[in-house]
Amino acid sequence: MRLVTMRTPQGLRAGLLTNGRYLDICATRPDLPWSVKQLLELGDRAVSDLQQLPTLPNALYYEPEQVQLTAPIPDPPKVICIGLNYRDHAAESGAPIPAEPVLFSKFSSAIIGPEEPIRLPRVSREVDYEAELVVVIGKRGRYIAEDQARNYVAGYTIGHDVSARDWQLRKPGGQWLAGKTFDTFAPIGPALVTADEIRDPHRLSIELRLNGQVMQRSNTEQMIFTVDKLVAYISQVVTLQPGDLIFTGTPPGVGFARKPPVFLKPKDIVEIEIENLGILRNPVTAED
Repeated sequence: MRLVTMRTPQGLRAGLLTNGRYLDICATRPDLPWSVKQLLELGDRAVSDLQQLPTLPNALYYEPEQVQLTAPIPDPPKVICIGLNYRDHAAESGAPIPAEPVLFSKFSSAIIGPEEPIRLPRVSREVDYEAELVVVIGKRGRYIAEDQARNYVAGYTIGHDVSARDWQLRKPGGQWLAGKTFDTFAPIGPALVTADEIRDPHRLSIELRLNGQVMQRSNTEQMIFTVDKLVAYISQVVTLQPGDLIFTGTPPGVGFARKPPVFLKPKDIVEIEIENLGILRNPVTAED
């Protein structure tokens, strides 16, 4: 299934992409919640309910031009990110291959959806792009065994770990959090693709295009730490909850490592495409 959050004439609604149209879930079944995160909180019983919706005679559909997609989960409880999780990206960054996952975070205020603008902060001149596979947690868990980790994954989406390198790398102490969590610095979408549709999350092509030019092109098989390892590792630190997001790291080709460096500027268009997940597209603007 492909779950979305869409802006409709009735407000924000969870939707189900079916044959090119978006089914309004709570309008079709008023006993079901309006948000994707709340649907995940219902657990396994929600799956059969959602699968039956297209068969109902009162199913309410919207054509794509009638709605605006937002972030599939606009209010995640946690946004957890992994640094240096592709060997060749670690090398281009001049960093050693990590022996354990490198964790940092973003605030939920950084989340935006497809076609929403990435706003370049007035206080940064080195805003970079990073294409990433994002894991969406579907079940609460702590101290999760690695061989059980997939049972806690609801699905996957595309993420963009926008990064202010001057803040991340040259502030006192190395301000990873500050450099990564400016408003609009975490686009995700266009849909949450449920785990049953992704046979192997470690064999997906991933590509970022800046104004049509390919800047990053790789495959998730190049990740150092697998989805299973990341879920298990993170769950030692925090209790994972439905709707939590895990940004799994970016492949090589980022702007600050290029010679000369390439940073985002107003009027740029960034597209990230991950196999079987779609395309996440965002324009870039200057902050007001």
